[in-house]
Formats: sequence, structure tokens, C-alpha cells
Amino acid sequence: MRKTDQVTLTTIIACLIFLACNSPFTPKPVGYFAIPFPAKKYQLFNLPGYPYTFEYPVYANISKDSTFFEQTAENPWWININFPSFNGKIYVSYKSIGVNRFDTLVKQSFALTGKHTSKAYSIDDSLINTSNGIHGVYFTVGGDVATANQFFLTDSANHFFRGALYFDATPNADSLGIVNQFLMEDVKHLINSFKWRKNQP
Repeated sequence: MRKTDQVTLTTIIACLIFLACNSPFTPKPVGYFAIPFPAKKYQLFNLPGYPYTFEYPVYANISKDSTFFEQTAENPWWININFPSFNGKIYVSYKSIGVNRFDTLVKQSFALTGKHTSKAYSIDDSLINTSNGIHGVYFTVGGDVATANQFFLTDSANHFFRGALYFDATPNADSLGIVNQFLMEDVKHLINSFKWRKNQP
């Protein structure tokens, strides 16, 4: 290599090192996969014999559940609302007031939500009062928790319906946030369309 070429090469390397050392470093933000969301459209759940009806999304399906976290269902009206595209599921339990004390059912609902306090940074509860005369409480749990959305609906005399949205994934508030937000609209639509069926236990 000629001396002039060596000097030129050394100059280029020195310039590159100088520029590299003086250019600002910008870390890439953490990203998540883009999730295509379907259009909102609802269908009626109104099977004979069930003491309740409500509307749920067309991209969900309903299956009967005889157990709930290893607890045997006390009646045949426990269901799962499955969201296959999102690996999500609303676990629904139904209990009759009379067989169970109303205040005990309410305390159990608050206690089940409170189980997430070790990972949650917030638990907010708000009263539910719909135009269909449905009352209850909605829980929003913040943080890396298994379920960020829970609720119960009741007439305080005969019926007690509880739902909790879970994902079959490692709890991560950031990655699940957009899906939680999308399905929260469906949970709220379920609540606002919910009705007790007459002449049912």
C-alpha cells in the first residue's frame, strides 16, 4: 500500500470514529406486534332456561363451564365467553341469592378482586346502574395482573352474576393494554344489554 493511500485510509477511519463518538444515541422504543381488530358487531345470548340474557360479540363464542378455578359450579348457568383471536376469556359464574347470602356474595367479589393487590398498582371500583335496571360494581385493576376487568351484576334479591376477563398469556399491562381496551368495550356492552329473565330461579 502506498503511503498516500495509507494516510487517506487512516484519515477516513479517524473521521468515522469521530462522527460515531459525537452522534447522539437514540434507543429504539419497545414495540409489540400490530393486532388487527374486527368490527364491533353483537349477537344475543338467550338460551332457554338461563336466568339472564345479554349481547356478546360475533367474534366470541360461548361454552358451558362446570367448574371455575377448581370450584364446582352449583348450577348449570356458569359459562365462558371465549375470544379465540385474543386468547381471552370472560369467566362467568351465576349464583342464586337465597341459596347464598347477598352480603357474602358481594364480599367474595371484592375479595376475589383484592387477590391481585400484590401485583396491582390500583384497583378502582365504580357502581353500575343501567337503563335495564341492572345494578352492580365494575372493577378496573391496574398493573401486570391476570385480570384487569371484573364485575358483578345483581338484583339484590334473587340473582348474582359475576364476570372476569382473563388472558391465556403472561400478565403484561403494556402488551395487553390495547387488547384490554378493545375487549373492555365488549364487557361494557354486555353489561348495558344485560337483562334478567322473568319467571326464572
